[in-house]
Amino acid sequence: MNTDPVDVFMARVAKHAALADPARLRIVDLLTLGDFSPTELRAELGMPSNLLSHHLRTLESAGLAARHRSEADKRRSYIRLATGALEGLAPGREHGARRILFVCTRNSARSQLATALWNQVSEIPAASAGTHPADRIAPGAIDVANRHGVALADLPPRRLDDVAHGDDFVVTVCDNAHEEILNPGGIHWSVPDPLRLNTEDAFEAAFSEIARRVGGLAPRLHAA
Repeated sequence: MNTDPVDVFMARVAKHAALADPARLRIVDLLTLGDFSPTELRAELGMPSNLLSHHLRTLESAGLAARHRSEADKRRSYIRLATGALEGLAPGREHGARRILFVCTRNSARSQLATALWNQVSEIPAASAGTHPADRIAPGAIDVANRHGVALADLPPRRLDDVAHGDDFVVTVCDNAHEEILNPGGIHWSVPDPLRLNTEDAFEAAFSEIARRVGGLAPRLHAA
């Protein structure tokens, strides 16, 4: 009988041990939806900072969580679920939504790509908007969508206030937009801005990250 190698088995043990704590399991449940700053996790959980830090260190050591610095405010960090962390252990479909609204700053790349990818995998309607919309969709976003056979919506960048509905499930896909919006009413994905480098590789990386996030979120939501 073939079994996991010892190192793989012990990694699984560490994950199960970390998830055995109710607070850490709740943190991981939240991270399956999106990224949170430690401040946001403290507010969500009603937990003191020293205890939260302990739980986050345990989750990071077990390979369940990772963190990185905000592109907007370098003093701020975001905690995310580590790639492949759960391998089928994620909680089931439990959140209802009437419409998904993907938001970034200029509504020219990440939010447009997220909406197009979402429409491929979910029956829940989706739209996109920007806090400070650009004049047009970024050529790099159009190119990467074409390379992957994804059809972008035939809509120019639009302002958030003109698009948002009160019952939207908001997904911010850039740090600047997330940190600018008060009480966005949804979740955050900390996706690096491909326009900072404006290279094919940068857009490919953003596309892959968004596709992974969309693939993880869609099974968690049902139409309200």
